[in-house]
Amino acid sequence: MSPECFELSLEQQFYVKTLELSTQNLSLDRMRKLLIELSKQLLVKDNVVRHLIKNF
Repeated sequence: MSPECFELSLEQQFYVKTLELSTQNLSLDRMRKLLIELSKQLLVKDNVVRHLIKNF
């Protein structure tokens, strides 16, 4: 894989900055819940990709 695969696009960088700004005032408990939900979504994404590759 080329190094470019690991770089964020300008659109993605903007999204990250927006997320950073919008989460500054969240409580620690709320942040934990969001982190857990995001982790679950990433695991589901991994499962979908694995399934697609396996059945391609």
